[in-house]
Amino acid sequence: MARKRRKPAAEAAPEPVRVPILARPTPQGPPPGWRASDLEVLAAVAETFSPGGAIRRAALISHALADVTDPADQRLLRLALRTFDSRSANLLLGAGPVRFRDLGQERRERHLLGWATSRIGGRRTAFQVLKRLSLFFAYADDGPDGSGSPNWRRIGYAPSEEPVSPEPSPIAPLAVGEATTLEADVAIVGSGAGGGVVAQELARAGRSVIVIEAGPYVRESEMTQHEMDGFDRLYLDHGLLATDDAGVVVLAGGGLGGGTTVNWASCFPPPDWLRAEWAGEHGLDGFDDEEADADLAALAHELGYDDPPSIPPKDAAILRGARALGWEASPMVRNAGGCGDCGACGFGCRRGAKRSGPRLHLAEAARRGARFLVEAPVTRILLEGGRATGVEGRTRGGHPFAVRARQVVVAAGALRTPVILERSGLRHPALGRYLRLHPVAAVIGRYVEPIEMWRGTTQAARSAEFAGPNGFIIESVPAHPGLAALAFPWAGLAESQAILDRLRHFAPLVGVCRDHDGGSLTLRRSGSVRISYRVSPRDTATLRRSLVATARLHRAARAVEVAALGTPAAWFGHAGFVAGSDIEAQFEGYLDRLGRFDFSPNRGLLGSAHQMGTARMGAGPRDHACDPRGRVRADARDRMVGALYVADASLFPSASGVNPMVTVMALARRVARTVLAES
Repeated sequence: MARKRRKPAAEAAPEPVRVPILARPTPQGPPPGWRASDLEVLAAVAETFSPGGAIRRAALISHALADVTDPADQRLLRLALRTFDSRSANLLLGAGPVRFRDLGQERRERHLLGWATSRIGGRRTAFQVLKRLSLFFAYADDGPDGSGSPNWRRIGYAPSEEPVSPEPSPIAPLAVGEATTLEADVAIVGSGAGGGVVAQELARAGRSVIVIEAGPYVRESEMTQHEMDGFDRLYLDHGLLATDDAGVVVLAGGGLGGGTTVNWASCFPPPDWLRAEWAGEHGLDGFDDEEADADLAALAHELGYDDPPSIPPKDAAILRGARALGWEASPMVRNAGGCGDCGACGFGCRRGAKRSGPRLHLAEAARRGARFLVEAPVTRILLEGGRATGVEGRTRGGHPFAVRARQVVVAAGALRTPVILERSGLRHPALGRYLRLHPVAAVIGRYVEPIEMWRGTTQAARSAEFAGPNGFIIESVPAHPGLAALAFPWAGLAESQAILDRLRHFAPLVGVCRDHDGGSLTLRRSGSVRISYRVSPRDTATLRRSLVATARLHRAARAVEVAALGTPAAWFGHAGFVAGSDIEAQFEGYLDRLGRFDFSPNRGLLGSAHQMGTARMGAGPRDHACDPRGRVRADARDRMVGALYVADASLFPSASGVNPMVTVMALARRVARTVLAES
């Protein structure tokens, strides 16, 4: 369907208002399981990575880890800190009979870099956790009084001041102040792209709907453009999620609206080759014909596909480089309009310009009578006589609740849906398996002109030159200072500060790779979820091809330095060529190096904002936890759990190869028809 360009509104835009800042006092005392001496070592480590405010950062880091990290992982990190500060351990490791706290800056750096490049995977994991958190808090923390990080002034950063949405929301979550039992026709667990569409479709049809969301409802007027607040309030596990070895940084929405609230507004319908694959190889009847055509056309109308209002420098580099190389590239199709200046889609849209779930599908469901429970994690699905009869859980305030319903739709996302089903007693062999992450490898380019990756349209262009069943799409990353500092190279304080002081001039580009092999989710004894994921040889080959292509694109766009991110990073132009020699020949040699880049855990930097496949749908009862219409299988013999459905990215039979929001919504419409037909 052709996209349309929206005309600007005739009335005057609302006046910018000062962004509210959530002052964050320094936590007092160590969290449970931590010693005061652990915090002292952690502060010394944080100070080594970036000077200033290290005692506060150590407190923030330890309390954040205590809130979201499995106790076993915390013990391992504390053991690493105690090893740092043990004279006997350091003697055995070749550093001499010294404590980390007693070393000078240069020897501390050598000590940390020894862990960074160690052959022992656990040491590399500890280094990356400490490095990422130390630098994230150094560059994202607003300070105890909300005055901002002193690093912001040095790098030329300030959060934008954004107009507040003038339109009130029809969503008014229910208050639960005591043990509560509610009734509905349908209980929907989760409120992201899938849950929102199902809620809208069922409410339109006159069904009584309750949407239960584990995260908070942050109204648009309460959103800030401040990075730390955005991650803290609107992301799963406060944005601190990673695979079990910290090899892949994982970002997933964690508030009402899920990923639709925090994504970068990029819209990709499922490509034709994917639709044919899912229909032909996995038995999704109708997904490659008029049925899905109608769903996608309806979604295009609802989402209001729009051209980007502006092409900021980081995205102009994609278009310029692709034009020079003769590659395909074009402006991004988006579900947002009337904006383009703030660059903070990832922290929610304060202006109300993004057609997110709370503004679109969930809002319509609310207008048609849907009710909402928020900050209410579901513990399990209630099953009686082989059928779902509701859900139960406990609010963040500690109050038990139950929702009795004739049908239950689980749409908690690929990282939580299989866990809820497993906690409910289901044991299908495919549950939690087939996890796909669309791993992305980043290449940064430094340009003579300022880029300011955090300003302007979040993603305004992309190149699909290498898209396809075994390929990748090149996109930009609208990183703010904390996320950039977390990801950028650290080979010592002086070099790190020199790089970050020029942060305004860097453009980060990624190849969003379609992975064929992947990982799994398992429940730990503590009740937390382990994300196990290792990049296979064939997916490594795709990642390396994406590095080569993205580096070529930067070079063609006139970047003066290029680096593939990892430990160590692979630079060209930083100190990577010999003056007076054949620069182009050296660049080809650099590309050869990227073709061999090491993606073993915590060497090459990897991230994921797309999680898929952990309760996948399909005709084969043994390796698909759900049938082609979203019904949940009780076992591998094709017995169904009555009145129980899934409607989120966990349904994907394979990785989509494109940003998944629209595909999730298309599958959710399909599941909604099943729910209505069986109600």
